[in-house]
Amino acid sequence: MKAALVREIGAGFVTEEVQLAAPIGREVLIDVKASGLCHTDLTASRNNIGYEPPMVLGHEVAGIVAAVGPDATEFVVGDHVVGCLVQSCGHCEACLTGRTFQCEHPEETLRHAGEAPRIRAGDEAITQAFGLGGFAQQALIHENQLVKVSDEIPFPQAALLGCGVVTGVGAVINTANTQAGDAVVIIGAGGVGLNAINGAIVAGASKIIAVDVADDKLEKARRFGATHTVNSTKTDAVAEVMRITGRGADAAFDFVGIPAVTASGLEMVRPGGGLYLIGILDPAATMPLLTIGLIGTQKRIQGVYMGSTTPKHDIPLYADLYLQGRFNLDDLMSREIALDGVEEGYGLLKDPTVTRVVITSGLS
Repeated sequence: MKAALVREIGAGFVTEEVQLAAPIGREVLIDVKASGLCHTDLTASRNNIGYEPPMVLGHEVAGIVAAVGPDATEFVVGDHVVGCLVQSCGHCEACLTGRTFQCEHPEETLRHAGEAPRIRAGDEAITQAFGLGGFAQQALIHENQLVKVSDEIPFPQAALLGCGVVTGVGAVINTANTQAGDAVVIIGAGGVGLNAINGAIVAGASKIIAVDVADDKLEKARRFGATHTVNSTKTDAVAEVMRITGRGADAAFDFVGIPAVTASGLEMVRPGGGLYLIGILDPAATMPLLTIGLIGTQKRIQGVYMGSTTPKHDIPLYADLYLQGRFNLDDLMSREIALDGVEEGYGLLKDPTVTRVVITSGLS
C-alpha cells in the first residue's frame, strides 16, 4: 500500500510503498477513506515531539473496517469508523471514571517490545504516530482508538470528528460545562474555534463572541452561529467583550496560544468565570500571573486536552447532531486532496480562507 512518510524531521512528506502487518490481538485493519490535515501532524513533521522518523502521521482518519484481530470485539468487517488520537487502556482509574483522555497506560494501544512493527518499508520499521498513521491507504489501529459511526455521514466530515471537532466542541461542553444562557468568547476563529461555536450553540449559550484578526474568519464565524464578532486589530477586544456582556464572559476559550492573547482572555472573563487554554503557538510561552488577583476574582485557568473527550460517547453523538442538521461540519471543508499531495495541502492551510484540508483520493 501507499503512505505519505516523513523520512527526516523538516524534510516534508514523500509518498512510498509500505507494508502493513496482519492484525493481532485487538487491532483493527481499516481501509482509509478520508484523512484530515491537522497542524499537530505538521508540527510533528518539523519538530521532534517524541516520534522518530521514518514515520506515518495523520490522526484524523475515517474508513471502513477490512479485518479484525482475534481478540477484537467491537467491530465487524464493513463498519464505518473514525479514529481518535486519545489512546486509552480502558481499565485504569482514569478510564473507569470516564476520563479516557487522562489514561495512565496509553501505551497499551500499541504493539509491545518483541512484537513485529505494524508498518514496514521492506526491512525498515516505520513509526506509527499517535497509534493511527492515517496518511496511508490502510491503517492498523487498536480498537480502543476507533469509534463506529453511522454509514450516512460522509467520510471527509467523519474524519474531522476525531480531533478538531472533539477538541473544540468538547472544550465548551465537557471541560467548561457551558450552560444555557452563558456568554462565551471564542478567541481564534480557525477550524477548532469554529467547532467551539458549534458546541456553544448546542449548549445553549446566549452570547457567542468570536475574536480574531482576520475579517474573513470572522465572517465564517458568523455563518457558524457567532452572535458577535470582534476584530482585535481594529477594536479593543477586552473592552468590546465587556460592552457586549456587561460583566465579562462566563468562559473564554483561547485557540491561539500567544501570551498577550491569553492574558487578554483572562481579562474578558467575569469574576468566577474560566479561561480555557487549547491552542499553543510557542511551547515555551509563559504568562505572568498576579496570584492575589486570581484569589480576589475567583477566576479559573485550565488547560484542555482533546476537549476532555470520551471518544466512544462523544464522536457518535456529534455525528448524530450533524445528521440532524444541528452541527455544521460541511462548512469546515475547504479542500480535498490526494494522498500524494500532503505537502501541498499544508501549504494551502497558510491561506486564512482555508479552514480544513482532507485527503479523499489516491486511497485505493
